[in-house]
Amino acid sequence: TGHFSIQKVPTQLDTLVLNICETFETMAHEKKLSLSTVLPEDALPPCTCDRERIGQVISILIHNAISYTREGGITVSLFRQNHRFVLSVSDTGPGIPDEEKEKIFDRFYRTESSRTTKGHFGLGLSIAHEIIAAHQGTIQVTDTFEGGSTFTVLLP
Repeated sequence: TGHFSIQKVPTQLDTLVLNICETFETMAHEKKLSLSTVLPEDALPPCTCDRERIGQVISILIHNAISYTREGGITVSLFRQNHRFVLSVSDTGPGIPDEEKEKIFDRFYRTESSRTTKGHFGLGLSIAHEIIAAHQGTIQVTDTFEGGSTFTVLLP
């Protein structure tokens, strides 16, 4: 419906990222993909957010990365910069053409390459976008060095 109930509580994003990555290890392993995390050495302060909704966003991004990556791997990174948390999910998949980058956050939009993939209905990224907007954050996609895509989430 485009309306999300948001219950913000102090959340350790690094722990959330690790827990969610752990749930996707088997899926990545079955596709012979690596799934790695890059976290800061020093403890991050808590992020006031809806733990379940942000977990949903991370899950959407990792699931998509695993689904569309044929070889190589996925890296989930988290750090803090200028009073914002920066979460990124990078893959070595086919990438997203420039003309489709803005459209992928629209409901039911699927890139040409994803139209043959079963189980994807073009809702995940639009849901992720709405959750991040409800947190007064942003989400964007860029090309990954040497191919693939990087989805970056900025949270206050």
